Amino acid sequence: MQIIDGKEVAANLRKEIAAEVEQWVASGHRRPHLVAILVGNDGASQTYVGHKEKCCGEVGFRSTVLRLPEETTEESLLQEIARLNVDPEVDGFIVQLPLPKHISEQKVIEAIDPKKDVDGFHPVNTGRMISGLPAYLPATPDGILELLKYYKIETSGRHCVVIGRSNIVGRPIANLLSQKGWDCTVTLCHSRTKDLKDVVRSGDIVIAALGKAEFVTADMVKEGAVIVDVGITRVPSNKTKSGWKLLGDVKFDEVAPKCSYITPVPGGVGPMTIISLMKNTLKAARKEIYK
Repeated sequence: MQIIDGKEVAANLRKEIAAEVEQWVASGHRRPHLVAILVGNDGASQTYVGHKEKCCGEVGFRSTVLRLPEETTEESLLQEIARLNVDPEVDGFIVQLPLPKHISEQKVIEAIDPKKDVDGFHPVNTGRMISGLPAYLPATPDGILELLKYYKIETSGRHCVVIGRSNIVGRPIANLLSQKGWDCTVTLCHSRTKDLKDVVRSGDIVIAALGKAEFVTADMVKEGAVIVDVGITRVPSNKTKSGWKLLGDVKFDEVAPKCSYITPVPGGVGPMTIISLMKNTLKAARKEIYK
């Protein structure tokens, strides 16, 4: 069994991106500029945006965070998005989710110019991805692909079982792994899947992205499977100073001995998501997707 170390992979990719940025700047271009809009005071969102700011500094990007109050209206947010869409100094921007309940996330996503949609959530980028065209890929699925590539995990002809059908992880990773170059046979499971344990047990590669702590147990995994755990759930703990700990969707201690490869939580898929955002922002600065 080998641990898939997302921190190590992310660190290596950060160095590669930083070197590319310096070459880009040395050739006379301005530094790529990423903007994040943060509405409200969600603690997890603030932490995540802070990590993005730090990573931007490490790779040589210009970074701006627009912090808006919880009571910001949907109309005001859409106006801010419209301004960023036409700002020539901004290469890409994200609106950090979740948003306050009075704001439609879908309306916000669709308001972003696809050329600057470095989160890869706009329907135009989703459609391009599904069609196999160049697109900004959503961060978590792209991060998973980078991990598989880094560890040279064979995917061609193998059966991949994806648990969870969200538009952010499950559906896009299922589509991407079925495309030419990855060539998996993919089964997408969800809460209505019959005989779920048997289906998961048939997977050579299992991607757990349903958001239920320790849902995948040893009896659901076949010997030698590759396990990618996307889930992250905060649960109370009297063994940590913070009073809580993070658990994945996979019961790591009992599943790990059966695997050929497995991602830990934390330290597996998580560190890769911000790297994917950096990759998309550099592509936006270079106009690699939309000329």
